[in-house]
Amino acid sequence: MECPLATELGLPPFRPRWPWWSSDLQTLRDTLRNPSLGPDQGQPILTDLGQGDRLLSSLDGPLDRATNRPLGQGDAGGQARGLVLVLHGLGGSSQAAGVRRLGQLLQRNGFAVLRPNLRGAGQGRPLARGSYAAQCNRDLLPLLAQARQLAQGRPLLAVGLSLGGTVLLNGCLAEDSLGSPSPSPGALPRLDGLACVSSPLDLVACSAQIDQPRNRLYQRWLLQRLHRQVRTDPQADRPGVLPTDRGGPAPSIRSFDTQITAPLWGYPSVEAYYTGASPLARLLQGAQGRGLGLPPALWLHASDDPWVPADGTMALAAALAKFSKDRGPGRGDAAVLITPGGGHNGFHGQGDPITASWSDRLVLAWLLRLVQSAS
Repeated sequence: MECPLATELGLPPFRPRWPWWSSDLQTLRDTLRNPSLGPDQGQPILTDLGQGDRLLSSLDGPLDRATNRPLGQGDAGGQARGLVLVLHGLGGSSQAAGVRRLGQLLQRNGFAVLRPNLRGAGQGRPLARGSYAAQCNRDLLPLLAQARQLAQGRPLLAVGLSLGGTVLLNGCLAEDSLGSPSPSPGALPRLDGLACVSSPLDLVACSAQIDQPRNRLYQRWLLQRLHRQVRTDPQADRPGVLPTDRGGPAPSIRSFDTQITAPLWGYPSVEAYYTGASPLARLLQGAQGRGLGLPPALWLHASDDPWVPADGTMALAAALAKFSKDRGPGRGDAAVLITPGGGHNGFHGQGDPITASWSDRLVLAWLLRLVQSAS
C-alpha cells in the first residue's frame, strides 16, 4: 500500500536498487557497506537526569551545501531552519551510520541536528546507570526540554529510527503532572513535528517476529550489543542498577526484557512492559476519538520489514483513513506511508545519491514542508 505522499513531496515511489533487492539485503546494507561519513564533529551536549546520571548528545550546525563545512556554531540559532533530534534504535547510538547520514543530509539543507545517546548507549555509557527502554520518559522529557531551549525559538522536530520512534511517540503521548496529554495549556508542545521510520508500535508482535527462526542471526547480533551494554555499565554493581537474579545471558530479546529491561524500569513483568510501552492502542484510540495528541507526524514502514511487523502501522493507517472519511478531510497532520519493500530501516532506492537513502530524502521533504507551512 503506497499513498500519494511521496509524489506530493517530490519523490518517486520506492524501488530497491541493485544489488539490495531483498528485505534482508535492504536491512543489512549499512552494515555490509558502511557509508563514508567523515569524522564526527558534533559538539557534546550533556543532559542532567538527576542522581548523578546524564545523557550525552552531539549537536551539529547547518552545513554549506557546496563545501560541506559548518555555516556557523553548532547550535540551532543563526541560519538554521530549526533543530531536528535524530534518535537511534535498539543497539544503536549517536554514531550509527543511519543516524549520521540522515543528520548530514538535514545539515546540508539548513537544519541543526541533535543526536542523543539514550541511557547507556554509545559514548554515553559511562555517564548513566542502567540502560534505556521503549518507554523511558523520565530520560526523554528532560532531553526534549533541553532541546527546546537549544532550538532558540526555531521549530523543534524529531526523527526516530526503529525503536527511537517508539521512544519519541511514548514521550509525546505522556501525560504531564496534571494528567493532561502533552505539556500544560500555554506551554510549547514537546515537538513541532515527528517522523518515525520502521518503528515498533506493538512490542508483543515485534518480540514474536524477531524470535522467528529466520531471524536468529539478527537476534544474536542485537543480543550481543545489549549484553555488551550491560557488561560495560561501570556502575552495574551498585544497588538498584540491575536485577540481582537475572541469571545467565538472555537467549532472546524477550528474555532480555524479562531479566533486565522490565524490572529496571519498574514493570512487574515483561507483559506489563510490552503493554505499557506499546503506543499502538493509544494511537488507535486517538484516531477514533478526539485526535492523536501528537504534533504533525509521519510513519514510514516497509511491508517486508523482517524485524518489525507492518501490521501495527497498517492498523493505524486504516484507523486514520476511517477517521478522515467519517469526519471529513483533516489538516494533513498525520500521514502513513507503507512501501512494498525496503526492509527494516533500509529503503535504499533507485536514484538515491551516495549520501542519502530514499527514506532520508522522504523525511527531509516532510520536515521541510512542516517548517515552510509554519513560517
